[in-house]
Amino acid sequence: MADVSHPKGSLAGHPDVSEMAARYDRVLGGRDVVLVDGPVFLVGLYCAASPWIVHYTASQPALLTHNLILGIAIALLAIGFTATPDRMYGLSGAMCAMGAWLIVSPWIVGSGPDAGVIWNNVVVGALTFLLGAMCVAVAARARRTTT
Repeated sequence: MADVSHPKGSLAGHPDVSEMAARYDRVLGGRDVVLVDGPVFLVGLYCAASPWIVHYTASQPALLTHNLILGIAIALLAIGFTATPDRMYGLSGAMCAMGAWLIVSPWIVGSGPDAGVIWNNVVVGALTFLLGAMCVAVAARARRTTT
């Protein structure tokens, strides 16, 4: 077994260490991927699956379609944030709008929603809005550091 604590096991003396560090910073874009993108993806998946989890598929068919489409859209945004952050973080403000829409949608799209449906959409909408605001902050910080 190799002794990695030994000086020969360290990468500090490697001739390409500065290039590797620059590439790592370039790939991550100076942001914490796990902090923002993972939860956005999970909120999107939950939003898409919530009609079956909260059991309102039969009582709210319009809201079922609505949450399924918005959940898929949020999850796709998260994938885009991870795959091409430079291009996609411009759409972070759209996540805030989607979160606000999710909060009011039970009364607009739904027909006589019960408390469980309302609470489900309010919580998912608030999380979407907050995560969207975090994405806007990360994008603004990335713009400030690159300019």
